[in-house]
Amino acid sequence: MDLLEYQVKEWFGKIGIPVLPSQRIDHPTDLKRLKIRFPIVLKSQVHGAERAKAGGVRFAETTIDAIAAAQNIFNLPIWGELPEVVLAESQYDANQEFYLAVVLDTAVCRPVLLGCKEADIDWESAGERMHHVVVKQEFSPFYARRLALKMGLQGTLMQSVSTVVQKMYQLFVQKDLDLVEINPLAVSATGQVMALNGKVRVNERSIKRHPDLAEMAAKIISRHTSTEIDGISGDWDGVKMHGKIGILGNGTGSVMATLDLVANAGGNPGLCLNLRHAFLTDTTPTTFRDRLETGLRILEADNSIQVILINFLGSIPQTEEVVEVIARVVQQDNSELESQVVHSNGNKSRQEQSFSPLVVRLAGSEFNAARKYLATLKTYSDALLVVENLDEAVAAAVRLAKPTAKKK
Repeated sequence: MDLLEYQVKEWFGKIGIPVLPSQRIDHPTDLKRLKIRFPIVLKSQVHGAERAKAGGVRFAETTIDAIAAAQNIFNLPIWGELPEVVLAESQYDANQEFYLAVVLDTAVCRPVLLGCKEADIDWESAGERMHHVVVKQEFSPFYARRLALKMGLQGTLMQSVSTVVQKMYQLFVQKDLDLVEINPLAVSATGQVMALNGKVRVNERSIKRHPDLAEMAAKIISRHTSTEIDGISGDWDGVKMHGKIGILGNGTGSVMATLDLVANAGGNPGLCLNLRHAFLTDTTPTTFRDRLETGLRILEADNSIQVILINFLGSIPQTEEVVEVIARVVQQDNSELESQVVHSNGNKSRQEQSFSPLVVRLAGSEFNAARKYLATLKTYSDALLVVENLDEAVAAAVRLAKPTAKKK
């Protein structure tokens, strides 16, 4: 999950990284009550890159100019995203600009400190221009000073930059982050350093350990479409497509394999969820049963989903409780169908059903009893199909999704 710049600046200020006076702007008229002095710079708060080239960064000398610029920014989509917030910030005269970052290097499984005497650079493709220090043991100021020395800094500037790196590492550990980046770190004529722009990437697995991060994630989900969430949050065990067959699995590999098989069989995969891990917004520990219930609710709420394909492979915890959840769903749907038929004098058609059929694939000896139990349930035709072979399950899901019926 990537934070917006104004959120990053709030974190920087709290931990002691120098930032400019700034103010969050939710509407252009907020600039009439601006608490910082002109001249200012207005920045669009979006997740897309290259906002300056797209016109998302404007300078203003007066309130009238600032309001006009803010109106333009609020109505300017960048990579398809309109800003909900604009950041107003004091201007700063820089003599030098550096790049600094703390990143989790999965190749060495250690945090790495990065520094470059050039700004606006991509750390993944900078090559020899980017200096790095691997934090191999418990962190100490030695690592930060070593990076500053590798960058060729000396004296007071070396001390100032190494202090900023120490604060970045402190934030990196404190919030369980994948990346803390300052690009650029500006240096004034007097040697003062200032973080002009920053980026923070949160490790999705750590969100539930931090209530403030979970609150941010919940707001993102409530305000954005699933496709936008993918861009902001990366892969959080969910794949959003716009097909008719929703998929629930208990592992990334099984979910992706099921998706591929559905597509190869001529079906249209919809939202796919991996129930092995907690969801992005879970702030308390969850069980597999909890996640199954949540996953079924999510898919039922999606009007494009006509069939739900469940693929559980190997062992899962609480097998009996998981079966109870599935049974309760289909039996509840069966009761609703009978009620609908009575009230419509037997003329209720399949196209008017408000729920999706379930195709359940349970593979593994521990599911023998579960398959037998589910097979005995009384349901309407095609409400529940239980199979052991994945190809059969996929074929059944594709067949059931062929009608053009949509949930009401």
